Order: sequence, then C-alpha cells, then structure tokens
Amino acid sequence: MAMTYLTLSDDTRLFYKDWGPKDAQPIVFHHGWPLSADDWDNQMLFFLDKGFRVIAHDRRGHGRSDQTDTGNDMDTYAADVAELAEALDLKNAIHIGHSTGGGEVIRYVARSRPGRVAKAVLIGAVPPIMLATAAYPGGLPMAVFDGFRDAFKQNRAQFFLDVPSGPFYGFNREGAEVSEGLIRNWWRQGMAGGAKAQYDCITAFSETDFTEDLKAVSLPVLLLHGEDDQVVPIDASARQAVKLLSNGTLKTYPGLSHGLFATHPDVVNADLLAFIQG
Repeated sequence: MAMTYLTLSDDTRLFYKDWGPKDAQPIVFHHGWPLSADDWDNQMLFFLDKGFRVIAHDRRGHGRSDQTDTGNDMDTYAADVAELAEALDLKNAIHIGHSTGGGEVIRYVARSRPGRVAKAVLIGAVPPIMLATAAYPGGLPMAVFDGFRDAFKQNRAQFFLDVPSGPFYGFNREGAEVSEGLIRNWWRQGMAGGAKAQYDCITAFSETDFTEDLKAVSLPVLLLHGEDDQVVPIDASARQAVKLLSNGTLKTYPGLSHGLFATHPDVVNADLLAFIQG
C-alpha cells in the first residue's frame, strides 16, 4: 500500500490513512501521546466494515510524519487538522480523539468551518487542562510532568516500556490481564516518532487550557473515560469538561484504564457506534 502524505502550508509532511468509500460519512481519529495513527487500527477496521470512511493521521513529529522541531503545540496541531480536512474535503465528519488527541479534537472543532463536523468524541481526554491551576486545583502538579520530561530525556526507550507496562493500560493493577502485544505496539509507535516533537508535546498536552474551546462547541460531544484512569484522572478531566459543554454526555467505565479502547474495544466500539448513529 502506498504511503499517503499531505504537505502542509509550512512544508511539513503529514502522514495519513484514508480508507473506505469517499462518499461515506467520514470518521477521523486523533491519537494520543506519543503514538501514531496505528493506535486506532481496531476502530478503523470496525467502522470501515460498517460502511464509514475512516481517516487517521500521525500528528506532526509523531509516527511517519516529519520529525518537526517547531510547531509542536495545540494551535498548530488543530491547524494541521484543518488543512487535512480541507484537502480531503471532509464534511459532516465525526472526530474521535484519545488523550492528547482529545485536546486536538476540541480545539479543532471549536474553530472548524461550518459543515465540516457533525459530532465529536473525547476518550480519556486531557481537557479542560491536566495541570493544576487556580481555576482547576484538582489537576496534577507540575512535578508530575517534570518527571515525564526527566524520564524521557534520561532513557526514552525505557520510559516507553514503563508507561504501557504500567499505568497506561492498568497493567500495574492486581489481577490485570497483561497484553505483551499492546505493550510492544505502544513502544513501536512511540519510538518511531521524533524525540524533540514528543518532548515539546508534554507541555502541549499538560499546560494547554481548553476551557474556552469546550464552551464554544455546541454540537454533540460524547466523553468516554475509564474510572481507573491513572494517566488522565477522571475527576480533573472529563467530569470537569462535561460541565463546560452545552451538548455534552459523559459515560464512564468502572475499573477501566486510560487505554480502554485498546483493552476493551468491543465495549467502546459499540458505544461509539451508538453515538454516531444516534
């Protein structure tokens, strides 16, 4: 299969997948940090089989996209999505984002042209803001993200084993059914990306405040979140974000982790399909 790229306005090459009938309703998937479009393979195959057009891109600096040393911020990420939507002429699309990708989705949707977006889904997503602030005192302290940066600089390869082996999928919980395949696939995706872009993205996903974006979106938004999310704790994220949305719905999953759509795809896919078709 040929590799598909879009050259953006700043000459960055963005890798993307675009499967299915071009006249079908598009579903666009936005991956988390530090991964790639491959994280959505299960969902893309599922919705392709349901007759949808499915699209996923590697965020700039991640996966097969150019390893940018600039533009690794939420405003640029959202602008990149806008260029992709324009190039593919996506209309009435469903945008689904996980973690960092959820932030990218809500910022893009808040600024999108009329007719481009029908609905949005945020899964284990970072909005309104991960960092503890005066407005959101329940967020995580800066020391947590400084720890990410230190571990990243010290030994990125080991860090990218420790995260999926532990909190990301809840594999550090007693009785967890550990998938070595998920761990290795997470590591593979992470190590394919650019270190500078991934390092910068820690600031982007932790310090970006999405309050005004959430307030600006009036179309239907579904928030899905694991109640045992150790990476993006639910009380400081989804339970705050849904209060800021005029047309938001929150569905939570007892005992499930940050990577719930990978560990429990049948459960999550069914809920996504019901929302999309509803």
